[in-house]
Amino acid sequence: MIQVKVLGPGCPNCDQLAAVAKEAIAFMGIDGKVTKLTDRRLMDQYHLLATPGLVINEKLVSAGRVPAVAEVTSWLADAMSA
Repeated sequence: MIQVKVLGPGCPNCDQLAAVAKEAIAFMGIDGKVTKLTDRRLMDQYHLLATPGLVINEKLVSAGRVPAVAEVTSWLADAMSA
């Protein structure tokens, strides 16, 4: 199962990023779980400099923006092949 985390304070961009991640998972038809992480101390372990952040299988892949579904799909495919 692919583990996806959205890092941020719970802002609208965080919600949008979670929706994009869920859409990418559904598009690919893979088993994935999206969780939101709002605790700043826990976010610090990913060395996140700007929110929202996107972590796939414990690897920070995006920070400070909401990427397109196609981009997230590409990152998910990379994570599956790793």
